[in-house]
Amino acid sequence: MSPVLSVLDLAPIAPGQTARESFAASVALAQAAERSGYRRVWYAEHHNMASIASSATSVVIGHVAEHTSTIRLGAGGIMLPNHSPLVIAEQFGTLETLFPGRIDLGLGRAPGSDQQTMVALRRDPMSADSFPQDVLELQAYLGGKAVQGVRAVPRAEGVVPLYILGSSLFGAQLAAQLGLPYAFASHFAPDSLHQAVSLYRERFQPSEQLAEPYVIAGANVFAAEDHDEAEAQRSVAYRARTRAMLSQGRAGANFTDAEIDAFLASPRGRGLASMTRYTAVGTPDEVRAYLADFATEAQADELILAHHAHDIADRVRSVELTANAMAAVA
Repeated sequence: MSPVLSVLDLAPIAPGQTARESFAASVALAQAAERSGYRRVWYAEHHNMASIASSATSVVIGHVAEHTSTIRLGAGGIMLPNHSPLVIAEQFGTLETLFPGRIDLGLGRAPGSDQQTMVALRRDPMSADSFPQDVLELQAYLGGKAVQGVRAVPRAEGVVPLYILGSSLFGAQLAAQLGLPYAFASHFAPDSLHQAVSLYRERFQPSEQLAEPYVIAGANVFAAEDHDEAEAQRSVAYRARTRAMLSQGRAGANFTDAEIDAFLASPRGRGLASMTRYTAVGTPDEVRAYLADFATEAQADELILAHHAHDIADRVRSVELTANAMAAVA
């Protein structure tokens, strides 16, 4: 049986592009996902990165929701230790009130930034330690309960479902303990995928939100009508990603393609290249075969796919081709 498909939109700002253009591209991508039958689109909280526009994640969700009709939208994720649970409950209670039945809330405990940005966020370096308690506090607010006499207003009439995000065993154990869906960031942190999913499924405890374990696994996709075109899109995108990382997110690093390729072939660069191990690239048939095998190996109920082509037209086409190909075996 074909897995459910969703989209992870990293809201990229390409060199020479503005954030406004990035947001317009995110709207176009979500509209394509909606037309193509994807279940949801998620946006991630990152800070101090010149190549990513989704730092104000809840604002981006609201903007895209205004330009779509049915597809679920959410955070994949909100880095909860950066915020008070009350503020996040207010933001997502507001979103669910405005767009009922369409809002998801994925939660992570990483900073989504560097050490200096953590300070600028007023984040306590030890705040990740309270992540499990913060999730429970947020859950209480979203459920309309008072926490020490305080309630989140507005409280949405509908449910804002919570998801635990992770790239290690910690998130798997927490999601299992709380009976919440688990999303693994295998699109950039693949190493612990199988161990984490197995642990989550073995230890899952049913909850009011979820009766059985539910796994979402991330993968990268470059789908095009022609295999060589898809490979070319991957080369352009992953070289740009490497440039951004080498320059710590600042635009304008003057590395040639040959220098980037040489770095990725070096011992240090191979570690970076391995982060995108789970990448489907090629024609629709090739992408379908890869994703079907990946879903089976990852024991995934749902795949959340990051389409990375540089041009928005190519990203939209990749979204459409992938959906059509996977629907053919549903």
